[in-house]
Amino acid sequence: MKTTAFTKTYNKRAVLSLPEMELPDGQITAVVGPNGSGKSTFAKILAGIEPADGKKKILSGVSVGYLPQKSFAFRMSTEKNILQNGNDPARAAELMRALGIEPLAKQRAKKLSGGETARMALCRILMGRYDLLILDEPTAAMDMESTLAAEELIRETCSEQGCATLLITHSIQQARRLAERAIVLHRGELVETGTAEQVLNEPRQELTKRFLEYYGV
Repeated sequence: MKTTAFTKTYNKRAVLSLPEMELPDGQITAVVGPNGSGKSTFAKILAGIEPADGKKKILSGVSVGYLPQKSFAFRMSTEKNILQNGNDPARAAELMRALGIEPLAKQRAKKLSGGETARMALCRILMGRYDLLILDEPTAAMDMESTLAAEELIRETCSEQGCATLLITHSIQQARRLAERAIVLHRGELVETGTAEQVLNEPRQELTKRFLEYYGV
């Protein structure tokens, strides 16, 4: 699918100015860039959480699943939280098992740790089926073992459903492990885009090279 070109302005200050971009079906596209580059704002606009300038529609006729950066829990059990996005207990159990939280199914979700809440929130969003799945720092609160399990689940979901997946991540290593394509943002503008192999290992732009030298360990 393609996004249309758009801008986003806050208090007369442009925070995003992006061209038309391709988000291939069945592939994971990583969005990377320094803090303040506009990654999360980009995700919110694609998800319809925030409007672009002029209330411009970025995507048409597309079902979107959006996992925000800050995980949240409803005042109910872990299992019931997950079932809010699809009444399929077997699928919920499968997702919880994959992320190691099945023993917490009946526990009040508000009592989960930060990492457990992040895993529960990822299970909840993966209950649905979408044309576009947007994940904003989905593993930031997870430990290494949980992160790798979550990455495998994201990869499997994208492949099985054939959905375009947009992964906002601060981790260059995660982008290299998961993504087929990559987008680099800086100060609200597109610096470079292409295959993840090219962008993250052999970037053409000097700014991308400097960014990877600093963050790409």
